[in-house]
Amino acid sequence: MLMGWSKGERTSTIGSAASTSQESMPATILLIDDNAVQAATRQTILKRAGYFVIAALNPARALEQLRHHEFPHTVDLILTDHIMPDMNGSEFITRLREFERDMPVLVISGMAEAEAAYKGLNVHFRLKPLLPDNLLASVHDLVQSEV
Repeated sequence: MLMGWSKGERTSTIGSAASTSQESMPATILLIDDNAVQAATRQTILKRAGYFVIAALNPARALEQLRHHEFPHTVDLILTDHIMPDMNGSEFITRLREFERDMPVLVISGMAEAEAAYKGLNVHFRLKPLLPDNLLASVHDLVQSEV
């Protein structure tokens, strides 16, 4: 379990593979979730695995920051929830794809029927609850496929 790992144990296969081709630079993940508790939990899991995580609670603001390159690092992967107020995950990704066609995206939802909303948007869809090991495996696979 990730939460109980000591600093030395965090260099597992998944944690050490979190870096991009620049060995000292971890992959940057933009985490979008309007639920602050879920965002903080996922952010902690990802950070402990060695990723650089930028958390955003507002998808519309995150979209504008992406469009204008306002983040401190280039985003390697977007991880988003489906149900959010004002703009759901599929609306966010539809707008994202207008200017960022190839950015890897992982969508997490508790609603299996939501997957249909992402048809043709080039995303990876996972159902909640997503255990930490499954989250990390999905993120690792997507980051590595982009390297």
